Amino acid sequence: MALKPLHITNKKANYEYFVDLKFTAGIVLKGTEVKSVREHNVNINDAYCLLEDGELWIKNMHISEFKQGSYNNHLPLANRKLLLNKQELRKITSRVKEKGVTIFPLKLFVNDRGFIKLDIGVGKGKKSFDKREDIKQKDIQRELSKIKF
Repeated sequence: MALKPLHITNKKANYEYFVDLKFTAGIVLKGTEVKSVREHNVNINDAYCLLEDGELWIKNMHISEFKQGSYNNHLPLANRKLLLNKQELRKITSRVKEKGVTIFPLKLFVNDRGFIKLDIGVGKGKKSFDKREDIKQKDIQRELSKIKF
């Protein structure tokens, strides 16, 4: 039985933030974490990224325990290291020094080589009037898609 392709998105991210930069990062996972992620038992909606000592970490990403993991199981809310090259880390570091800029996860997926990757975004938070404008644009697009030409 083939598994569904892994494609977990953070729907709150595009609603809450303006995305200025996007990066694709590898993620350091244990064996039971990989098995649990491949079964789609992961939640990135409340997750956020943090720079510590020149390294990028994702915090508050919930990966459920693997059912057959026994005593080797992982902690569901453990901090996990993200893998980026030095040039990308320097870009992120320089952007985060600005006021109001944050790092947030956008999408968790498996690439064509079978590695689990995480798309992260760097940007500023939206104000409430920006969110209303986004909702209005989505409504307009929905109405236009209903009209047949």
